[in-house]
Amino acid sequence: MELKLATPADREYVMSIDTHVDAAGYENRIHAKSGFVIWEAGQRIGTMFHCVLWDNIPFLNFICIETQHRGQGFGAQAILAWEAEMKRRGYKMTLISTQVDERSQHLYRRLGYVDCGGLVLHGTPFDQPMELFLRKVL
Repeated sequence: MELKLATPADREYVMSIDTHVDAAGYENRIHAKSGFVIWEAGQRIGTMFHCVLWDNIPFLNFICIETQHRGQGFGAQAILAWEAEMKRRGYKMTLISTQVDERSQHLYRRLGYVDCGGLVLHGTPFDQPMELFLRKVL
């Protein structure tokens, strides 16, 4: 598994997986060096991107491994590679989140993340199960 910064050549692939991003948003990810493509054996198998909260805490907004490559450890490897990159950039902690009804929280805990809060959006246009936030000191 190799984690590479997203490039203009990856745009169609990334946008086919991450339907939340538009062309301008994708360009911002490239400029900010916050978008990544996950590669295995010379082919793209997933994508991830982050933002930086309060100018000093990277927050993993999105990670997706293609269905046929799930359950093989690529997500864990990608997160660990991202953490190493964030540490290389001088950050001391990372944040990640998932809905409480999603299985990914178990992976995050196995990788050393600790629960640190939640966000409830009931009765809003963004109604969903509680968003669980987890943190990890690098």
